[in-house]
Amino acid sequence: MEETATATAAAAEKASSYRYWVREATGDAAPLPVPRKLDASAANGNGNPPPLGSVWNQAGTWEEKNLNSWANSRIKELLGSLDSLEFPTGKASLDGVSKCNGDAFLVTVRNKKRVGYNYELSLKFKGEWLIKEEKMKVKGHLEIPEFSFGELEDLEVEVRFSDDKGLASDDKRLICKDLKSFLSPIREKLRAFEEELKDRSLKVHIFGDICNCVCMWSCEHFCCRSGPPDEI
Repeated sequence: MEETATATAAAAEKASSYRYWVREATGDAAPLPVPRKLDASAANGNGNPPPLGSVWNQAGTWEEKNLNSWANSRIKELLGSLDSLEFPTGKASLDGVSKCNGDAFLVTVRNKKRVGYNYELSLKFKGEWLIKEEKMKVKGHLEIPEFSFGELEDLEVEVRFSDDKGLASDDKRLICKDLKSFLSPIREKLRAFEEELKDRSLKVHIFGDICNCVCMWSCEHFCCRSGPPDEI
């Protein structure tokens, strides 16, 4: 009798146990929630492609990202790699960028992205010319007036001498003509800069979409989970 009562009590305790209940659950029980990643359209909530702007700019209205830090250093790096040039009566080389004023930017307007820039530059030059059967060293700057994205065909170069004493007008005219030969290689370097700027805008676009999706995914799953996701 006592053994029967003990067995009955143990069975009742077992039946009320949470572990026992889980083990004996039928196939009709609701499955435990499983976290899932959201693709870009699902994260957006309406099946449409995600907006191109930041998370705060879901309407895709005006948004501008400053790219000056990268652009300034890249322009200086590209123009600093130009080779020296030789002329019939002399030679010259560029000695660095002394002025690089302007802005580069990535703009989102009406859910479309575009890049742009405007700059004015000054490059130091040094050279040596044969003037009246004597070699004369000449220094100065190549001034490039303000130019913008897509306007490289209209690029101009102006020559400013640091010290033109002893140079006749004809000599200065000849040296200026020689130095303007740098215009073509300068233009090619700036074309390379434009292409890199466009590529950079695509990377910013892709990275922004990834960040948006991760942010939306995290918001949904951190709200319904007690711990961090295993994988993002």
